[in-house]
Amino acid sequence: MTGNQPFSPAAGTGASSKPLKVSVIIVNYNVRDLLRQALRSVKRSLAGIPAEIIVIDNNSVDGSVGMLREEFPEVVIIANRSNVGFSAANNQGIRIAGGKYLFILNPDTIVEEDTIGVLTKFMDTHPDAGAMGCRILNPDGTFALESRRSFPTPEIAFYRMIGLSRIFPRSKTFGRYNLTFLPENEVAKVDALSGSCMFVRSTALTGPANNETGPGGAGLFDEKFFMYGEDLDLCYRIQKAGWAIYYTPETQIIHYKGESTKKGDLRYVRLFHGAMARFARKHLSEDYPKAFLWVLHLAVVVRGLITALGNTLRHTAVRDWVLCVGVVAALGLFRSVQTGTQFMSLFYWGLSPLFALITTGVIAASGGYRARKPYLGLVFLGLVTAVTALAALSFFVKQIAFSRAVVIACLPACMLILSAVRLIPRTRQRLHRRTLIAGNLSDADLQAVQQMPQYTLVGIATQNGTPNVSSTLPHFGDYDQLRDIVRVHNIESIIFASASLTNKKIFALMQQLAGLPVQTHIVDAGQDHMIGKTSIEKLGKPPLLEAEEVIGALRSRAARRVSDIMAALAGAIIHPVVWLAARMAGPRSRWMRRSERTRQWRAVLRGQRPLIGFHEGSGFIPPAEWQLQPGVFAVSEMLGPNIRRPTEETEQAYWYYVRNQSAVLDWFIAIRALRAPA
Repeated sequence: MTGNQPFSPAAGTGASSKPLKVSVIIVNYNVRDLLRQALRSVKRSLAGIPAEIIVIDNNSVDGSVGMLREEFPEVVIIANRSNVGFSAANNQGIRIAGGKYLFILNPDTIVEEDTIGVLTKFMDTHPDAGAMGCRILNPDGTFALESRRSFPTPEIAFYRMIGLSRIFPRSKTFGRYNLTFLPENEVAKVDALSGSCMFVRSTALTGPANNETGPGGAGLFDEKFFMYGEDLDLCYRIQKAGWAIYYTPETQIIHYKGESTKKGDLRYVRLFHGAMARFARKHLSEDYPKAFLWVLHLAVVVRGLITALGNTLRHTAVRDWVLCVGVVAALGLFRSVQTGTQFMSLFYWGLSPLFALITTGVIAASGGYRARKPYLGLVFLGLVTAVTALAALSFFVKQIAFSRAVVIACLPACMLILSAVRLIPRTRQRLHRRTLIAGNLSDADLQAVQQMPQYTLVGIATQNGTPNVSSTLPHFGDYDQLRDIVRVHNIESIIFASASLTNKKIFALMQQLAGLPVQTHIVDAGQDHMIGKTSIEKLGKPPLLEAEEVIGALRSRAARRVSDIMAALAGAIIHPVVWLAARMAGPRSRWMRRSERTRQWRAVLRGQRPLIGFHEGSGFIPPAEWQLQPGVFAVSEMLGPNIRRPTEETEQAYWYYVRNQSAVLDWFIAIRALRAPA
């Protein structure tokens, strides 16, 4: 313990008879080393202050809880068995906290020796303060703009979205989002603080005691905000309850922004922008017309899509975009020389990039850049979409009609180029990939894998317990933590043990890994877990199998959605014809049954119902991990129209679909169901 006056816990230990002044509440998620550093700085800052420290761990897989118990025995620990989110975890700490003030702090922060003392003194001398924050610094020492904020009203959010707040930061009109027009070194009343550092008066949340008077209580964090936006929401309610919120520059902290989520993926993009939209719906709907809120919501969605697209389109997509632009431009130049006509500049700076953008966008939406295999069918789909879109556009924009032949010629040319760069074999195989064992391997299988130079075994994950193999591999966690284990421990390959896992379980675990750059394999220990003996006989008995060859390739949500939209548009076209035939044939005809299906194209287009799923009244409900919903057509209809009750064959059909689903299979099921007799 460092410091001249070491921190001494005053809650639950009998170490002090003084009432608690401060309860420090920290929610941790896979940042063990930063948490250790934060706690050391907090203990120095708490010297001489009656206080307690509460850490809520959201099912970390990096040994955070073990570190806390060994190095900080005085800390109150709440170890959750799942990631309940930032809001819910903070509420767990608040409910057991006994301090007059609550210091909500991120684990990826460092506080100064006087920080808690300064904040406590400020609150003591400002009885109207319900919450306050201090100066937050970035790791490079610059001022963090989130230290103080305004609420994102439609006007303020609009200036932020279009960039005017950055262009005119000193403007009182455009700079309101981060209050950049205010001096950094002045105390100020503000709208909102950052959830990474909030010093809150307990009674601002709970309301005054029975014998006290004053403003009301705002309540705890809204747990509907899983992550992001909860600080804005709480600050809004604190002010509504009658309290003021202050910013002070008298002390400061360092915030290593996003260290607990920086290894995340598009899920965090969705959470962040979804939280902004939720805040607007919750608090601004009564003060602003719906049109303004729709504009704000649309801006948030567009900003989220741009961010998501930027995260998705990495090196492979950039390469494809450049190649497509080059091929289109080269063909245009060749055609120009061949015909002796000068192509307009619009072709080179407009049409070529647009063609490449459509191609890479469709490949990305279909999951082509997350896959480890070339999947040339997705490349073809992207190119066909681009050619069709631009060819159709040329009928309406006469200025580009001259380029129609060139655009069509781009299909085979780009297909050849993009296929070649995907199929060129690597000159050498990468060795020593950090590898995790999922399940329990026999000693013989474990030794066989350890002898393979391409894998370096670093740990094991099992179900509800420690591994029962005689090895020295560390146990990283359970199956439900697999995604976090891969990110935190930089896992590059996962080997599933078929002796302890069914293929259905392996498929469910693979779904957890969607979007992560990790290879998956299966150790074949001679166990028959596959449905259908034919596929097992084709596999043979190699020591290691590609998981996607056994289980099937995962289909992304974006790919399913694109397929459903195309089917809905087709339904919109054919439904009038089917409806007319149904009226002519009568209410009991098969045309009437077909009309009932095709008229659901609106529900499919809106995303309310998928094209293919299961029928709610059939008695068969697929497991949740299969991610199937009640659909217009049931998977079981591929077996025939007379399947009324679930059978073993029905379950096999659903399992086959989950492993092999594609747009082609969707259309096959839909057409088979529509063609079936009544």
